[in-house]
Parts: sequence; C-alpha cells; structure tokens
Amino acid sequence: MANPDAGSSFVKIVLVYSAAPRQIREWLLDLPEGGTVESALDMAGAATEFPELAQQKSTPHVGVWGRRCGLDQVLQDKDRVEIYRNLRVDPKVARRERFKGQGVKRAGLFSSTRLGGKAGY
Repeated sequence: MANPDAGSSFVKIVLVYSAAPRQIREWLLDLPEGGTVESALDMAGAATEFPELAQQKSTPHVGVWGRRCGLDQVLQDKDRVEIYRNLRVDPKVARRERFKGQGVKRAGLFSSTRLGGKAGY
C-alpha cells in the first residue's frame, strides 16, 4: 500500500510568542506545503496554552520575520511566524512621562555640557 503523504511536501517553520518580557515560547512545526499562518496557530495550540491570545478582541497580531501579515498568509520554508502581544502603554505617552520625570535640564540634546563650554557644545 502506498503512503498517502509520500507525494506531499512539508515546510518547516518556527512560531514564536513572548507572553512577558524575557519569556519566549517557540514551536518548531512541519506544515503541509501551502499552509497558512492560521493553520500554524491551530497546529501549535497557542490559544489553548496562552488564554490571553484567545481573548483578544480581534484576530491576533501576527507577522512573518517582523513584517505584519494576515492569518491567510501562505508560509514558505524556514519562515518565522511571530505573535505580537498588545501594547500596555502608548510609547508616546511613556516618553512624555519619562521626560516629565527627568526635567528639562537633564534630558535632550543639551543635557550635558563641558566645563566652561556654551550650551550645546
């Protein structure tokens, strides 16, 4: 009897998710050729392992090699699929808060001056 999978080929991909800073979960998957990001997520079972992914309001934010894509993206051999978590703080707001805490004298381009030098030199 012939093996039904003998004619089909597989692509090897890596699926990565970081639930918290310095915590990385990595799955090595063999998907059938023509597999999508959605099929990779289903195969890995990421939503069952990390319930916060299932609770996202819309589809999870994903990308391939750092470029955002949709769940219908067809994967190539040796692709790296990344699941992005939501931002907790807007980066612009965080920068304003840091600047407010540092003050004008200690932040920015003119924060350090040489002894006897003019500001900005």
